[in-house]
Amino acid sequence: MEPSTGAGTRTAGGEPGTGHPIDPEFAGLPLGEFAGAALQRARELGAEHADFRAERIRGQEIGLSDGHLETLMDADELGLAVRVVLNGTWGFAAAVDLTPQAAARAAEEAIDVARVAAAMNTERIELAPEPGYGDVSWVSAYEQDPFTVSVGDKLARLSDWSARLLASPVIDHVDASLVQVRECKFYSDGATTALQQRVRLHPVLTAVAVEPSGRFETMRTLAPPAGRGYEYLTGTGWDFDAELARLPELLAEKLAAPAVQAGRYDLVIHPSNLWLVIHESIGHATELDRVLGYEAAYAGTSFATLDKLGSLQYGSPVMRVTGDRTVPNGLSTVGYDDEGVAAQSWDLISGGVLCGYQLDRRIAQLTGFGRSNGCAFADSPGHMPIQRMANVSLQPAEDGPGTDELIAGVTSGIYIEGDKSWSIDMQRYNFQFTGQRFYKITNGRLDGQLRDVAYQATTTDFWNSMEAVGGPQTYVLGGAFNCGKGQPGQVAPVSHGCPTALMRGVRVLNTAEEGA
Repeated sequence: MEPSTGAGTRTAGGEPGTGHPIDPEFAGLPLGEFAGAALQRARELGAEHADFRAERIRGQEIGLSDGHLETLMDADELGLAVRVVLNGTWGFAAAVDLTPQAAARAAEEAIDVARVAAAMNTERIELAPEPGYGDVSWVSAYEQDPFTVSVGDKLARLSDWSARLLASPVIDHVDASLVQVRECKFYSDGATTALQQRVRLHPVLTAVAVEPSGRFETMRTLAPPAGRGYEYLTGTGWDFDAELARLPELLAEKLAAPAVQAGRYDLVIHPSNLWLVIHESIGHATELDRVLGYEAAYAGTSFATLDKLGSLQYGSPVMRVTGDRTVPNGLSTVGYDDEGVAAQSWDLISGGVLCGYQLDRRIAQLTGFGRSNGCAFADSPGHMPIQRMANVSLQPAEDGPGTDELIAGVTSGIYIEGDKSWSIDMQRYNFQFTGQRFYKITNGRLDGQLRDVAYQATTTDFWNSMEAVGGPQTYVLGGAFNCGKGQPGQVAPVSHGCPTALMRGVRVLNTAEEGA
């Protein structure tokens, strides 16, 4: 697992990447001076390890209801944090004062926390080694920082999109939202000093149709959140005009669609639905801290235990799943994680067999893996980094079929687009998923929409039923802003790419009959 240049601009010497400058209000702070004060004080007090983080996280959310402004929220979080290991025990402290004195005090407080916690510590903390990279910087891949675009321009775009949908006689209500984040981080442990910036955003439109009887249906855009800039809304990476033009017709068809008959069906699943199954049944199941029980009190455990590594037939032989912190425009893509580990890509499942896990430095050392694969992340300067998910993705077949070809191979089945509700047990094994759009497949052709559809399986039965994956032309990078984990709770963004896939003989429920 060699360090990768990542999907952004990385430079040595501490200078910002050539693509975009890092927020000058953040990069212009004497961050190295703050780090030096904190690390020196921690060493003076006997820390075996110390690292320093400073962060500025800007967020903006805009929401419209039927074209009228309903939500306009700006957030700006700025602070510093010091993490130490003292006598094999974690210590952590944060501050909002950005001075060398505050950084040194945070180091002292972190040492005090470690001393108090030592009486309760049952496991010595040791970190897997990681090479030092000197002074480096990294900027994610985007064209236009959304925070350089006026709120008025954003409102005008969302209003226009809403008006297009409301012009249809089928549609009664439209909700439109845009969430944007610019995250700046500075990390130093003495061997690596990394200055980074990444941008992400998520536009969503939901159309609602209400019948005179009171029955209603909804349909949401399929555009995923992305590690892109404002160019995403103007046609780079997604054709919003084409999707909005189709929504009224699709929603009208959904209103008139018959309910599904429960039974077993072959499923052709589009990436806009399958990404969420990957997240819940593979992404979380291969977090090694969860496997070892460290999340049992809150986020659960995993059926994919260490004794199954190298032997568990997770899925069919066409299944290859990677963990990746380098994929272009990924929500979990970075240059270096929050422990100074360089971004990497590695296999989690190969030939359908479990062959890897997601690791931070503590878990890597504890389990003998030798090196972290860069999965430490903190969602704010006030939180300590914990092991978080990489971009976990199902890989396409190099010369694989298109979606139409996969559908053509099904006599009686269902084609699924878009995510909606889901449920999975605490070991990531028994699950149920619904979606936005369901189409009956008859003799290799789409045969109109269905409604009230949910599919149900165990993780291994589902992935072993996968007969084929599409080619690169079917691959889409989906994801979410709001993956939750940890106590206190933290929220992390993460992407999951996949091609269209064909599953044979999956159990399908009628949700109206089942009350699901």
